Amino acid sequence: MNTIKINGKSISVSGNNISIHDNQVTVDGVLIESALTGVVEVVFKGDLANLKCSGSVTVEGNVTGSVDAGGSVECLNVGGDVDSGGSVSCGNVAGDIDAGGSVRYNK
Repeated sequence: MNTIKINGKSISVSGNNISIHDNQVTVDGVLIESALTGVVEVVFKGDLANLKCSGSVTVEGNVTGSVDAGGSVECLNVGGDVDSGGSVSCGNVAGDIDAGGSVRYNK
């Protein structure tokens, strides 16, 4: 079981594919939180499979798959690709990096 914290509210979840779009948070296709407004802060404890987000994202762990974000991306290692509308700061990235801003990662 993993824990996702949305604007300070902790929720236990069994999945690890997160999508944050249209003021909604889903985990493995299951709606976890909706009707979110303003700046939404999501913290996921544990390794993620994939992450899709319309804004910027910080992951306190690894992403075994890919990250697709409309804003900046900050995380540890990524097993797939990183597609970011802003800057990227990551550990090792196994796939390609497409960024609208600066890129910092381990080779």
